Amino acid sequence: MQLTRRIGGLVAASFLLAAPSALAAEAVKFEAKLVGHAALPASTFVPAPADAPSLFHTSGKFTGPENLRDESLYTREGQTWLSDPAAPRMTGLFLPFTGQPIQGFSGIKTLGGGEFLVLIDNGFGNKANSPDAMLMALRVKPDFESGRVELLETIFLRDPDGVVPFRIVTEATDTRYLTGGDFDLEGIQPVGDLIWFGDEFGPYIFATDLEGRVVRFLETEVEGEIVKSPDHYSLSLPATPDGAVDFRVRRSRGFEGMAQTMDGRFLRPMFEAPLWDAEAGDWERQNGQQVLRIIELDVETGEFTDNQWRYTLEADGHNIGDFNMISETLALVIERDGNEGDPRLGCNGAVAPDCFNAPAQFKRVYLVDFGQTDAQGNVAKLGYVDLLDIADPDGVALGGTIDGVFTFPFVTIEDVDLVDDRHIIVANDNNLPFSTGREIGTADNNEFILLEVADLLAPLR
Repeated sequence: MQLTRRIGGLVAASFLLAAPSALAAEAVKFEAKLVGHAALPASTFVPAPADAPSLFHTSGKFTGPENLRDESLYTREGQTWLSDPAAPRMTGLFLPFTGQPIQGFSGIKTLGGGEFLVLIDNGFGNKANSPDAMLMALRVKPDFESGRVELLETIFLRDPDGVVPFRIVTEATDTRYLTGGDFDLEGIQPVGDLIWFGDEFGPYIFATDLEGRVVRFLETEVEGEIVKSPDHYSLSLPATPDGAVDFRVRRSRGFEGMAQTMDGRFLRPMFEAPLWDAEAGDWERQNGQQVLRIIELDVETGEFTDNQWRYTLEADGHNIGDFNMISETLALVIERDGNEGDPRLGCNGAVAPDCFNAPAQFKRVYLVDFGQTDAQGNVAKLGYVDLLDIADPDGVALGGTIDGVFTFPFVTIEDVDLVDDRHIIVANDNNLPFSTGREIGTADNNEFILLEVADLLAPLR
């Protein structure tokens, strides 16, 4: 079934919850049980469309030293970003590649019938190394019986009508396919006959039709002011060494999650990291803790509303990975550290290439309530599941279980959504081929896990 026939059923009926009058004092840990595990192999590729420039027949050509073009296929092995220089951990995949990689899932939306809409990340990590990585959305179906993931539909994003106002990589072509040199997409929401995307580079928000053709483009406003990251199209390096570039959004910390309200009328993008507070000379804080802004866009008018909220991080340096509303007031948020690898397999003493030198310590899915906020608009954290402490009594995992406990220890876990009132789905961004958080020496696959978290989701019933 094509996405065009799935889209009408995306906005589910709301779950209703009467919000208590006071903020919860502390989030409660709830148990999670692994009931499904499926993986798309890291080395999964698709050919570029027939009308795409020859640039896209291969990918990863600009990931070497100083981002210089290197077309010698399969000659440079990927190394995990978190390696200790004294003991580099390699990933076993070699760049550049033939074709376009299906990797880096950075957003998810439940479609029903076991199908999900997912989003490819920008490619290989930044603007400079990803101009030959094509941006795409995918309709996928994990099979938790076989452990495989079926690719049902690929939607390549393009801008043939010139809606995007700045110069893009494929500017001189008719098709104007979008690339990781143009956007770093982290949020995806289908609303009616459009698919909306949240970006980190600008940060920007834009919409395509169901075939991936850009139809709307918006810059980001916070309290009536356009906010920018260093990768915004209007900013460039200063002419002198002591010059300054004015921005409030840290590089690669624009929109990491973007939810939609249950009626589909509003999008709620969330920044991955705090905005810069020039007056304080610090990233935004409240009561000493870093906070993330959540803003709201009216998709009918294309204007940002006056509504905004804040999400309090548990520790400085944490990031969010994804954000989806699951009722009128409740939402799921991934909060994580920047480490990778099962902490039970961490280096004991000196670092070595056969152990995790910076193992994961904090990977959680929080249930938050927009119906409970304090005077500053901070949403209440009601409870969480610990992705490093998942029960696997039935041996469901394809790997990652030790003594009945399964972990999801990837550096970037960027996908979470509701499946039903007892289950959620979680997936990773595998940073192909620069992460090896599951098995040392092996590039991470794109994994989907189905978790039974009935107690966490009790407010929905």
